[in-house]
Amino acid sequence: MTWIEACHDRSLENLPYKIELNRQGKIIMRPTRNKHGFYQAEIAHLLRTLLRKGHVLVECAIDTPEGTYVADVAWATKERFKIIEDEFSCSVAPEICVEVWSQSNSPEEIGMKKRLYFEKGALEFWHCDRDGGMTFFNQKGPLQKSELCSEFPENVEP
Repeated sequence: MTWIEACHDRSLENLPYKIELNRQGKIIMRPTRNKHGFYQAEIAHLLRTLLRKGHVLVECAIDTPEGTYVADVAWATKERFKIIEDEFSCSVAPEICVEVWSQSNSPEEIGMKKRLYFEKGALEFWHCDRDGGMTFFNQKGPLQKSELCSEFPENVEP
């Protein structure tokens, strides 16, 4: 299955979890908790508030050599958004890609997504842990704070 086929498959429209596709085109299903949605919404709100010269996306599908993976939250400059706005899945990753902790994510999977998003052009990868703690990375490694959004808090509070 391709991402476009998954997007057009009416049987997948109202699932209570997000899906991704691995490189073999198999669907990966991920149930999430309400806390996940809270962090996702709060991070999107903070990005929209702090970085007004770009666009915030949620559930942002990104094509990678290993499948189509979905960043929980992403931020793209206006220039990059013009490239991806009409695509089913991004041919180039937004500048910031954020993964929010989920019980179904292993540390290895988070590391894989970080690597894949960087390979597709992301400038920063952020991870929100189960308690709202934020970690920031660029292609060189961990950062004390985001270089693209230095005002972003170290912890997202419920």
